[in-house]
Amino acid sequence: MSTHESDVYTISPELPAMFDGMKLAAVATVLYIIVRCLNLKSPTAPPDLTYQDTALNRFLLKSCPQLTKEYIPPLLWGKSGHLQTALYGKLGRVSAPHPSGVRKYLPMQDGATATFDLFEPMGDHRTGDDITMVICPGIGNHSEKHYIRTFVDHAQKDGYRCAVLNHLGALPDIELTSARMFTYGCTWEFASMVGYIKRAYPQTQLIVVGFSLGGNIVCKFLGENTTNQERVLCCVSICQGYSALRAQETFLQWDQFRRFYNFLMADNMKKIILSHRHSLFGGGSAKTVDADLSRLYTATSLMQIDDNIMRKFHNHNSLKEYYEKESCVHYIHNVMVPLLLVNSADDPLVHESLLTIPRTLAAKKPNVIFSLTLHGGHLGFFEGAVLFPQPLTWMDKVIVGYANSICQWEKQKPPCQNTLSESSCAEGKA
Repeated sequence: MSTHESDVYTISPELPAMFDGMKLAAVATVLYIIVRCLNLKSPTAPPDLTYQDTALNRFLLKSCPQLTKEYIPPLLWGKSGHLQTALYGKLGRVSAPHPSGVRKYLPMQDGATATFDLFEPMGDHRTGDDITMVICPGIGNHSEKHYIRTFVDHAQKDGYRCAVLNHLGALPDIELTSARMFTYGCTWEFASMVGYIKRAYPQTQLIVVGFSLGGNIVCKFLGENTTNQERVLCCVSICQGYSALRAQETFLQWDQFRRFYNFLMADNMKKIILSHRHSLFGGGSAKTVDADLSRLYTATSLMQIDDNIMRKFHNHNSLKEYYEKESCVHYIHNVMVPLLLVNSADDPLVHESLLTIPRTLAAKKPNVIFSLTLHGGHLGFFEGAVLFPQPLTWMDKVIVGYANSICQWEKQKPPCQNTLSESSCAEGKA
């Protein structure tokens, strides 16, 4: 036997073991990446709460268990804020119901036509009172979105009438009647809907609910004028960012792929704007329209679209002025009704630096509770055992649970007690 043949026979038995080791290392690497990406080692925990110790807040935490119990997302993927957000963005909800409502049309002073869908309760409210939830969806959303339909169905079954604003220009089959569409903080359409509800149902009391961008709008609406808080029992805001000016810097960062989400949302806004190009750009000169459309086509971020298109709807002189005027951070301290602010720590759209706003507010104001969940993503909050999520989310349950607790407090509180001040009779009740 030659020396070369001897070497081959000596080495070849070791090759399978070497390849097995490589396979094992590859599998271990993949598993490590999966565990890291899906955040599988992250614990589950109750929401982190910031609030003042008042009789009302003690009552709310006792009677609304979702605020104090563990939020448990689906085991295999629910601890990833990206997957929670992606599932919300792609599907909205699992097995979404189809609540039956009536569409209302409200002419505005500037020629625009606001629309909202009205859904009657499926039974009496547990307090026997007439309660209406006035709901403002997220950016570019409307009453036909799956997450809105799921929430409305859940609220209807608990005895709530629901009025859902359709953001101006968001419905694909409704033409704009003026050269204006929804913006980050314009409250005109929401105010018109609330005014209609108050006139049509003079005995009803209101629960105000806002999702994401809608959370900014409802908090700004309530804080703009104290009269807007009349007949309002409470407000719930889910996953908003509070300050567009502070958020714009974070949206240009690649941390948590925020720049990528920015691109996707900008692309969606482009589609909405271009679907109404004749209404929005029909009145301008050909040269101006061509310039605006050119800048719109090349935009890769929401900030570019806001600067070139959105701020002009309300004649703001600069992007900074637009973000300053349309952010609720300058108005939310005027909200005196009970206010629940909910965010998720793994929300890829809302940077953690923005959460100092609600945390500071809740520490200073007795009517505010700030709830920060460990998981949930952006408007996800899916629940489930291992793989498949439940149709109803933690978010749906906590809004209705909080609203039920507020209604119960209003029904049972002593005559000398109001929700915004402490008194001896309230302490006796607690």
